[in-house]
Amino acid sequence: MEILVFILLFVALLGCVFPIVPGPPIAYLSLVLMHNFTNYSFSLNFLIVMFFIILIITILDYWLQIYGVKRFGGGKKAIKGTTIGLFVGIFILPFGIVLGPFIGAFIGAFLDNKDNSVLSPIKVASGALIGFFGGVFLKIFITFYIIIVAVNKVVNFL
Repeated sequence: MEILVFILLFVALLGCVFPIVPGPPIAYLSLVLMHNFTNYSFSLNFLIVMFFIILIITILDYWLQIYGVKRFGGGKKAIKGTTIGLFVGIFILPFGIVLGPFIGAFIGAFLDNKDNSVLSPIKVASGALIGFFGGVFLKIFITFYIIIVAVNKVVNFL
């Protein structure tokens, strides 16, 4: 079972970069498996708090791209473009997940743009890119934390 837990942690780490794989939820699943099916246990409070942190980070991961577009001046078309680009990008791995929201936000912002300038849509699309990397950072941070907790539990148990 321990081997499965560490395989799941590795998959979770990959999932932080490839959104088709939900990294933090898989990392949390590995903690639950460790707790329930091995000699390593965690407090119920820790597992509950981690559940809500994972839930919040999972929601933030998608929200940050849209927030980035809004923050950089994007309107409704840019936000819709970001969302469409995110879903289309999932199927064009590995770069589609980064470029999809960027291109979608760019097209949406360009359609919203009154003066047909390219600079404003690039700025808006950059907000989607910054939001994407913000989400990746959060996912990597929490997944590494879970890996450290799991490894620490095993090392201290020995």
